[in-house]
Amino acid sequence: MRKTLFGCQIDALTMEQSLDIIESFVDSGMVHQHVVVNVNKVIKASRNPALREIINNCDLVNCDGMPVCWASRLLGRPLPERVAGIDLFTNLVAKAARKKWRVFFLGAREEVVTRVVDTMKAKHPDLEVAGYRNGYWSEEEETQVVESIRTTKPDLLFVAISSPKKEEFLGRYLQHMQIPFSMGVGGSFDVIAGLTKRAPVWMQKSGLEWFYRFAQEPRRLFGRYFVEGTLFLKLLALELWRTKVTRKYGA
Repeated sequence: MRKTLFGCQIDALTMEQSLDIIESFVDSGMVHQHVVVNVNKVIKASRNPALREIINNCDLVNCDGMPVCWASRLLGRPLPERVAGIDLFTNLVAKAARKKWRVFFLGAREEVVTRVVDTMKAKHPDLEVAGYRNGYWSEEEETQVVESIRTTKPDLLFVAISSPKKEEFLGRYLQHMQIPFSMGVGGSFDVIAGLTKRAPVWMQKSGLEWFYRFAQEPRRLFGRYFVEGTLFLKLLALELWRTKVTRKYGA
């Protein structure tokens, strides 16, 4: 069941339910796109109707942000839990190794994506890597990048390039590439490669992972966590007002 929050439609699913649905996607052989919604994505979608449309047209939309989960409860449209993109990513790689699904890693710098492949292969020796490529290419090279992915025929495509570029890329080429399941993985490659660290589990569960990230890169993340956080609170206040009016007047 989907819940509409800030104009974005989000699936009310747990991690296990999401993994089961993705397995059915791969088994079907049909094309499916995944996206996560967090505060950053909510702000971008509020300013970019095309991005919001891409999100709402995705086959699976998870909530990857405790503030969005908390907001869903305040608005009376509760989501069962946060499904963190990096956790979904690592769970899928493990499942791919067991199921013999072929995976393609796209994004980040060359040395980072190479380290991700090596790390995942070391952890999951049975993993079938269809291919990998860094996330930097010119407009003229884009068709070649798409073809290099399509010809390897992966079951899963993990894309670690910035938003909304990754959503737009998948929106343009997913049908042509004919990949059963594709997802953007944000900064997950940097974590797997050991360039950044995840917060302790207690901070993840208490919704403080953002603060741990901010403490590591305060200059780069100040705008994202404090400026966007303020904008999110304004959007939440507006959404609460609309919800109250709708309940009162039924309009």
